[in-house]
Amino acid sequence: MRARVIGEEEKASFNNFISNHAKGHILQTWEWGELKERSLWQPLRLIVEDQGTIYAAISLLKRQLPAGMGCLFYAPRGPVLDINDSLAWDTLWQGCRDLAAEHKAVFCKIDPDVADDDKVWNQRIKAAGFVAADKGEGFEGVQPRYVFRLDISPDEETLMANFHQKTRYNLRLAERKEVTVTAAAPQSELPVFYQLLQETAQRDNFLIRPFSYYKDFYDLLIPQGLAEMFLVYYQGKAIAGSLAFILGNKAWYIYGASANQYRNVMPNYLMQWRMIQWAKQHGCTMYDFRGVPGDVAEDHPLYGLVKFKKGFGGNYIRFIGEYDLVYKPFVYKMYNDLEPLYQKGVRKLIHAKKRLLNRG
Repeated sequence: MRARVIGEEEKASFNNFISNHAKGHILQTWEWGELKERSLWQPLRLIVEDQGTIYAAISLLKRQLPAGMGCLFYAPRGPVLDINDSLAWDTLWQGCRDLAAEHKAVFCKIDPDVADDDKVWNQRIKAAGFVAADKGEGFEGVQPRYVFRLDISPDEETLMANFHQKTRYNLRLAERKEVTVTAAAPQSELPVFYQLLQETAQRDNFLIRPFSYYKDFYDLLIPQGLAEMFLVYYQGKAIAGSLAFILGNKAWYIYGASANQYRNVMPNYLMQWRMIQWAKQHGCTMYDFRGVPGDVAEDHPLYGLVKFKKGFGGNYIRFIGEYDLVYKPFVYKMYNDLEPLYQKGVRKLIHAKKRLLNRG
């Protein structure tokens, strides 16, 4: 077995491995690396193979650290491999160490698509020298640590029967009100989605990426069959929308938006149901509702979000979290000491921008 970096000519085999693997994730695909390359990241794809067969893969995103400290590697929802394959695991991380030395990386961050009670993964990660790195902010990680996931392999009637009574009522209300959902919305409608997203961001007090990001998202993922855009209409007007991922037998709700008007016709309930139906039609057996806060008590300010997603009958999943494999301990400590100060400054700028947006 050997580990090696691959180029564009092996994109198809790389994606095929990610797509068909039980631990494959959309954020490990070649196209996601291309999307991140249009910002501050450089993608590096590494595989472990033997006689032409791939046994492990990882898409690393490289980013420079401030003050000339070097760079970091980040593998969103990676790596992808059979955790019981000790040789593939060891070969993969030796390959990453060699690559880190070449690029002067300080550390490599992972947050695999693995539940926190997976004993084998926990043992492997600790034995390899990874250190826990969760910051406990937002949804507690770069990627959400807590999600709701639904097994959508049962038929639609069974799925509907397992929804909470109030969820079923709201779905039927939206249908009675003649709310409609358009799947495979064309790129010409992307500005409509973005306008809804801006309205949502202003209402719920968060910042969003520029329009160019969503255009790149559409261009790189949707024509490749890795994502889709949905728009919800009421009385001829778009009142909600979403972007979803799809890979192999998995689908993920990723970005959602809704207008301030007509929320009483329950567009988001019908939109989620149509997205689940779309995922089933494409052969998916898992639907991910994306992140929720770790504290799900009823007095939590985001409990409404939890209640909405829980109403579809999914399972609450807590992931294993973020871990760093440190190559340069001294620089890593310096970075961790300085990074909170940097983030504090960023938050001040964000809050100032929010205040300006709310004023006008």
